[in-house]
Amino acid sequence: MQKKLFNKDFLLVVIGQIISLFGNAILRFSLPLHLLRETGSGTLYGIVIACSSLPMIVLSLLGGVLADRVNKRNIMVFLDFLTAIVMLVFFFLNSKVNIVALLIVTLMLLYGISGTYQPTVQASIPSLTTEDTLLPANALINQIGYLSSLIGPVLGGVLYGSFNIDVIIIISIICFCSSAVMEIFIKIPYEKRDNSQGVIAIVKEDVKEGYHFLKYDKPALIQICFIIASLNMLLASMIIVGGPILIVNILGMNDFMLGIAFGIGAAGGLTGGVLISIFGKHLKKEHSYKLLFGCTVGVFIMGVAIFIDPPAFVAYVVVVIMNFFATAFTTAFTIQILSIIQMDTPSHLIGKVVACALAFSNCAQPIGQAIYGYLFDLFYKNSWIILFAATIIALFITMRAKKPFSELKKQNEI
Repeated sequence: MQKKLFNKDFLLVVIGQIISLFGNAILRFSLPLHLLRETGSGTLYGIVIACSSLPMIVLSLLGGVLADRVNKRNIMVFLDFLTAIVMLVFFFLNSKVNIVALLIVTLMLLYGISGTYQPTVQASIPSLTTEDTLLPANALINQIGYLSSLIGPVLGGVLYGSFNIDVIIIISIICFCSSAVMEIFIKIPYEKRDNSQGVIAIVKEDVKEGYHFLKYDKPALIQICFIIASLNMLLASMIIVGGPILIVNILGMNDFMLGIAFGIGAAGGLTGGVLISIFGKHLKKEHSYKLLFGCTVGVFIMGVAIFIDPPAFVAYVVVVIMNFFATAFTTAFTIQILSIIQMDTPSHLIGKVVACALAFSNCAQPIGQAIYGYLFDLFYKNSWIILFAATIIALFITMRAKKPFSELKKQNEI
C-alpha cells in the first residue's frame, strides 16, 4: 500500500517540528542578541557563536549513529525534554553567574542537541514517505524550520524589547515540553540492531561505514560536501555573525528591526523550499551548483549597499532583501543535496551518511564565525571590504563546483 505524504505519523512529526523549532528560533535569536547587547563586542559574539557550533558538528555524527540503531521517536522525545531541562537550569542561573560563561555553555548544549536531533529527523523521512513524495517531504520539513524562524525572531525581538530574557526562556520551555509530548505518539518503522559491541565501538564502526560509502561509492558527494564547507565558512558564517553586527552595531537598528530582518531571511528560506518542491524535478542534479550563484550575488549587493553609504534605513532594507534572496537560494540547494543523498543511500545507512555529510559540510563554519567576529570589529568603518572579499572567493569556489556535480551524474549512470 502506497503511503500518503500526510499520513498520521508524518503529520505528527511536522507538528512536533513546528512547536520545537518555534522555541528554538526564539532562543537562537534572543540568547546571542542578549550577549551582543550586554558586551557590544563583535569579536566576543563571533567566538561564542563559533564555540556553540562545535558540539553540533561532533554530535551530528552521534545523531546519525543513533538514528540508525535507536527508535527515532524516542530520540526526538528525549532530546526535546532535555532541551527544556537545559533552559530551566539557565532560567535559575541567569544573573547569578557570569553571563558570557553561562551563554557559552547553554548555547553549546543547545547546538549539540540540535546536531544530534537533525540526522534523526532526516533519517525518519524516507520511512514515512515514498520515493515520489521524498522531495516535497524534505521541502516541507525544511519549510517548517524557516517558518518557525520567520515567526520566532520577530516575536523574540518584541519580547526581548518589551520584557526580559526570562520571559523568552519560559516560552521556550513550554514549546519543547509540548513538542516532546506530541512526539510520544509517533510510530516510525524500527528494526532493532545488534548493539552489544559497546558505544565507542559502535560509533566508530558506523561513522566509518558512512564515510566509506561516501568516499568509495559516491566520491563526488565528498567533494560537494567540502565545497559546501568552504561556502559555509565564507557566506553562511558571514550572514550568521555579520548580519546582526551590521544591523545592530553598524546600522544602529533596534531589537525589533533585527527580529524583522531575521524573519524576512527565514521567509526567504521558506520561499526557497516552496520553489524547489514545485520546480525541483525540472532542475537537473548536475546543475544544482548554479543555485549557489544566487547566494553569492546577494552578499555582493549587501556590500554595495554598505559601500555607497546611504541613509542607515535604506542600507538596512537592501541588506534584508538580499538576505531574503541569498537564503532562498541556499535553502533550495540544501534541500536538493539532501534529497540526492537520501535517494542514493541504502535505508540502513541513511542516518550515518546524512550525519557524515552534515558534519563535513559544517566543519569549517565555526572557524568562519570566529574570524568574522574579529574582522567586523577590525573593519568597523569599512565593513564592505569583508563582503566584497567573501563574494570574490565564494564565486571562485562556486564555479569550481561544476566538476563534482558532473561526476555525480556519471556515478549515478553507472
